[in-house]
Amino acid sequence: MIYLDYAAATPTEEEVLDTFYTATKKYYANPNSSHALGLEAKEMIDTCTKDIADYLQILPEEIIYTSGASESNNLAVKGICERYRSRGKHILISGLEHNSIVAPAVAMQELGFEVELIPINKEGYIDLDALKQMIREDTILVSVSAVDSELGIKQPIEEIGAFLKQYPNCFFHTDASQAMGKVNIEYKQADLITITPHKFYGMNGFGLLIKKNNVSLKPQINGGKSTTIYRSGTPFLAGIASCEKAFALALPKVEERYIYVKKLSDKIKDRIREYKNVSINNTDNSIPHTINLSMKGIKAIHLQQEFEKHGILVSTKTSCCPIETPSKLVYALTKDKGISHSSLRVSLSHLTKEEEVDAFLNTFDFIYKEYQNNGKI
Repeated sequence: MIYLDYAAATPTEEEVLDTFYTATKKYYANPNSSHALGLEAKEMIDTCTKDIADYLQILPEEIIYTSGASESNNLAVKGICERYRSRGKHILISGLEHNSIVAPAVAMQELGFEVELIPINKEGYIDLDALKQMIREDTILVSVSAVDSELGIKQPIEEIGAFLKQYPNCFFHTDASQAMGKVNIEYKQADLITITPHKFYGMNGFGLLIKKNNVSLKPQINGGKSTTIYRSGTPFLAGIASCEKAFALALPKVEERYIYVKKLSDKIKDRIREYKNVSINNTDNSIPHTINLSMKGIKAIHLQQEFEKHGILVSTKTSCCPIETPSKLVYALTKDKGISHSSLRVSLSHLTKEEEVDAFLNTFDFIYKEYQNNGKI
């Protein structure tokens, strides 16, 4: 099998797994216990938290550990809205957000909040002029993904955040799940940042929400002491330790890996452009790790199944969406229902081998000619 779905999940680094195993075996006591083993466990958490804070250039107390990006996004959206509802009930999100942003925003809408979608321009960037027109005194939250999950478009996070600083009642959240470990982005202007290590060779079932000290949240999980007052639950020491290891392994290699992935991505795009019934849906602002393409008249799920018959694993869109539905993100960019029904996501990694790319391209050519010969395209 050739795996080209790294945007959905990445294989866990062996050193990360070793760290998880060692921490689980050694630090089995509850870190909130006051006896010697509990205090030893807490000290380990504090050390890892400080290291993570140093990597991200934030303060240790600004880290909230969660079960993953979906929980982090829910905590950011619901936590802000419920804490600051007296300031206003207006929320702005981009049309490229993951369902774990859209769904809690809709939940807040049902409680009386007003949610609006910020349009994107033809390059896939948030339309800053539109944002400037849409922002209001009662806007309390703007959420824009640093890199979206299907088109891989890198947004101007610093520019958006700098503009929003003019509105002290408004907080800026960015979902950095698809960006962290792939591309360097400056997050100093963001108030809240979502991160999950299973996107950069860490373990699944764990996440972080960075909450700057000037921000408060209404907790969504209540029930007792943890590493923070904003999220109850026994601290997941092995998760924290393995997350720190994932950061330590991935962050120093971002540039090196980016260059390699871009080489593979360019090779694929150059070949795909030769087919007249195929569109590449990415823009110049997309990171090379994610290639989104559509074959005219062919539903994405059928194309995905054809690739799987040849041992190549790709996806139709983000893994959290129903399979048969069109891509909302691709439609937001292209405004073309046919393209959004046909969009296929191919996601690459530094682990992707050149021969795997060659196999993908040869298979693509075979599938394309089969459809062509059968009169389907």
